[in-house]
Amino acid sequence: MPIYEFECLKCHERFEALVFHSDDRVACPHCKGEKLERLMSAFGFKSGGNFTPSTGSSGCSGCTSTNCSSCH
Repeated sequence: MPIYEFECLKCHERFEALVFHSDDRVACPHCKGEKLERLMSAFGFKSGGNFTPSTGSSGCSGCTSTNCSSCH
């Protein structure tokens, strides 16, 4: 059951939604708009206790730090 990140094309709100099936309807929680763009999300994983972001050059999505310990 993947969690997808969306941006509403009506109000530009960004949000995440749990989507069970590809034909599930998703609406913006802010304005209830259904015209959405699915965004490419950065993800990370833990290996041996260290957090490793999927993007090598910058830190976590949403922060400008290259060290995730500052935002996690």
